[in-house]
Amino acid sequence: MVLNHLLGLYTHPKEEWQTIEKNHEALKSSMSHLLLIALIPPICSYFAMAHIGWNPGAGEPLFLTSQSAIYMSVGMYFGLIAGVFGLAYLAHWMAITFDAKPDFTQALELATYTATPLFMVGLSALYPVLWFMMVIGLIGLAYSVYLLYTGVPIIMNIPEEKGFIYASSVVTAGLVLLVALMAGSVILWSLGFGPMLQ
Repeated sequence: MVLNHLLGLYTHPKEEWQTIEKNHEALKSSMSHLLLIALIPPICSYFAMAHIGWNPGAGEPLFLTSQSAIYMSVGMYFGLIAGVFGLAYLAHWMAITFDAKPDFTQALELATYTATPLFMVGLSALYPVLWFMMVIGLIGLAYSVYLLYTGVPIIMNIPEEKGFIYASSVVTAGLVLLVALMAGSVILWSLGFGPMLQ
């Protein structure tokens, strides 16, 4: 089943990480989970941008044209997938420094399942009020960081005393990737690929 770890990551994360580590699914399983779960933010954002309207907190809701909303949603989808792959690559590369020898599939599992709560935050776009989305986003980010700290020693086979430093390095790398994605969005907007209001 593609999303067979989703519930376990929320109800009993340490045990679920051990199940993931024990089974070490094929790359195909992690990819299926990633490709499916990464659809949530773009689809919800499309409906919010084109049909519900964004509420920035003051004034009337803002709507994008359907074409602009589709372009932004497709770009978001591929950006999210690229971000997870970038994080997996950095996690794999950094693991060598911490005397671990994981394969890329383990790093991709760590990045994919850690990013899952952030992708689930995309559901909050269906109620596109800025303060609500910020609160839900912070909760999702906090839980993703928690999953990372609990998953690193198990998935990457790094001792717990080194796992904290390693996980902190991965969090830093993830924040750098997030800023890079945001900077890329700003550059594309300045080149004329920005949103078009109705």
